[in-house]
Amino acid sequence: MAPEIIEKPQVIALFSQGLDSILAIKIIQQQGLKVQAVKFITPFFGYEIKGRELEFCEKIKTVYAIDLTIIDLTENYLKMLSAPQYGYGKNFNPCLDCKIMMLNQARILAEKRQAESIVTGEVVGQRPFSQRRDTMRRIEKLSLTEGLLLRPLSAKLLTPTRAEETGLINREQLFDFSGRGRKPQIALAKKLKITDYPTPAGGCLLTDPGFAKRVKTLYQGTSIPAAEDLNLLKYGRFYPFESSSFVIVGRNRDDNQQLLTTAAENHFTLHLAEMAGPVAILKGEKEHLAFAAEKLCLHSKAKELGSVKINWRQGDESGSLTLEGSLKK
Repeated sequence: MAPEIIEKPQVIALFSQGLDSILAIKIIQQQGLKVQAVKFITPFFGYEIKGRELEFCEKIKTVYAIDLTIIDLTENYLKMLSAPQYGYGKNFNPCLDCKIMMLNQARILAEKRQAESIVTGEVVGQRPFSQRRDTMRRIEKLSLTEGLLLRPLSAKLLTPTRAEETGLINREQLFDFSGRGRKPQIALAKKLKITDYPTPAGGCLLTDPGFAKRVKTLYQGTSIPAAEDLNLLKYGRFYPFESSSFVIVGRNRDDNQQLLTTAAENHFTLHLAEMAGPVAILKGEKEHLAFAAEKLCLHSKAKELGSVKINWRQGDESGSLTLEGSLKK
């Protein structure tokens, strides 16, 4: 569980753990305001902290003196992903709907806790679509955060928010950063003595072409994939079949370990009974075990044997099957 949030923060801040969001929060904290940071997670971003939220929040508090809480958007996010109102980006990424969803949640929290502003680390022009001025204004309108949403790093390039107009936040202490360059942020971090921050990374997995293609496959039917299934797609060789069923075969020892750790009770786990080899995970029915076993053997030395025994397990149930005939292609 994440720590309880501040009862009456003056500002709610979206926290990505990137340098920009850290700077945005520190800028506001320097004005003596009480800030509650929020980190949203889904299977596509931030999910590595699932199950250890308290530990993560305590670390952020220790390193940055930022009060943080975690909000898991998975259930609503997976529904939205099936048909985002504003469409997908280059891959299977619903960037506009995603930002609107997070800001809506932040707005609801701000209303509940009587906060007077919502802060993000966005910089005008840093991203080619979602951080264009016109898109930023559109997101404000669609998320009902006009006048409430403040971007401290680019505030002087944007219309003043209510918190600036009332004097709660001093606009003169905000910035006019723009573009994709990182030098102004790095210089500000040095000035604020912030040295421990991650380098820019890939962010949302849905922007990765290979992973996005896998996820899209599971959305071909009418059902919404489970988070447990989507987490498996991050590893191994992927073989989809029928209605949202699939087999994943580990490529190496790390893959095998990740698959075993990630598999849920409803997944079948398969491995060779009499020799070392990869692990396979089946999302499907018991009648699909032979198909999964064949994929497992194809990526092992067992493909050259005339008879191969494979052990399987699903929850508390286990068994074995034997494939006859060489699988060598």
